Amino acid sequence: MIKALWRQTIEKQKMKNQSLVCVAPMMAWTDKHCRFLHRQYTPSALLFTEMVTTGALLYGKQTHLLQYNECEHPVAVQLGGNDPIAMAECAAMAEEQGFDEVNINVGCPSDRVQKGTFGACLMRDPDLVAQCVKAMQAQCSIPVTVKCRTGIQVKGDNNEFASMDFLERFIGAIVDAGCERVYLHARVAILGGLSPAQNREIPPLTMDKAKTIKSLYPELELIVNGGITNLIQAEELLSWSDGVMIGRAAYHNPTFLSELEQAVYNPEFTYDEKEILNKYQNYAEQFLRDGDRLHSLTKHLLHCFNGKPGARRFRQILSDQTRLKENDTSLITEAFNQVNQKDTYAKQFTQAL
Repeated sequence: MIKALWRQTIEKQKMKNQSLVCVAPMMAWTDKHCRFLHRQYTPSALLFTEMVTTGALLYGKQTHLLQYNECEHPVAVQLGGNDPIAMAECAAMAEEQGFDEVNINVGCPSDRVQKGTFGACLMRDPDLVAQCVKAMQAQCSIPVTVKCRTGIQVKGDNNEFASMDFLERFIGAIVDAGCERVYLHARVAILGGLSPAQNREIPPLTMDKAKTIKSLYPELELIVNGGITNLIQAEELLSWSDGVMIGRAAYHNPTFLSELEQAVYNPEFTYDEKEILNKYQNYAEQFLRDGDRLHSLTKHLLHCFNGKPGARRFRQILSDQTRLKENDTSLITEAFNQVNQKDTYAKQFTQAL
């Protein structure tokens, strides 16, 4: 049962037009095809692009990275960079392109972003992040937001950047700069020695720090992220935060997004997996005509039926390299026919509200 307190909290947040449910930006995952698929499972959640670097947009002329489907709205673009002028120019590009929000990546711990001195590395310099916020807000009217960790750990720094005092200073700096919404991954990022995947698992979750930040900055829209895989967790977090951001759980189990859609936005929401796959097949055919390869579209379907009878065969068919090279979209229908259809058509979740 969803507690009455949670329902009251949700209704208050809806009145503020807050992003109660978001799908995290994930490199190599949340491209425009993935976002189209996720939108079929959730009409309301805020979607994010993969991180787009300022260098790619300004110097690599890769403006195709800002392409999206109109059905994706609301959709935010996440920028990676550390130069306020460049970030401001790219924020203006994002607004011109029609994005609903522009987000600064201050949370990614990958080697790529460390070499570029952005992502989680930026947490070392709250003033620079604040400068980016101000510069971007001066060049666009859409919300400028920040996604960060609770801190960073670097060998030899004596955990200077992982303390609660530091997190308070960091949040204070960007709030003073005008940032009104923060997406907080409730783990520190360990820079050096851990892969991005390990950084999502090994550092322990510290939601208590996130809760403290919300109490210190009650007017700040605080969206929490990290390890959220079920409605029970979302219920507890939404009782005190302003929203939840779902990462790998959304990609590996997109029906979780539909559970959240029904629980948070619309109790009458239903979805039909056959209809979703049919829409995606038609969508794929459109992009194949434009020169895309089928694999770039079908890879996002591989986890749609995890744990269900026929899921393994579903994945095998979608991984048939011969047919993928032939751009044969009929394999999507064929793969779907392998899945046990019991209780999958017009599914309406039965969790009581």
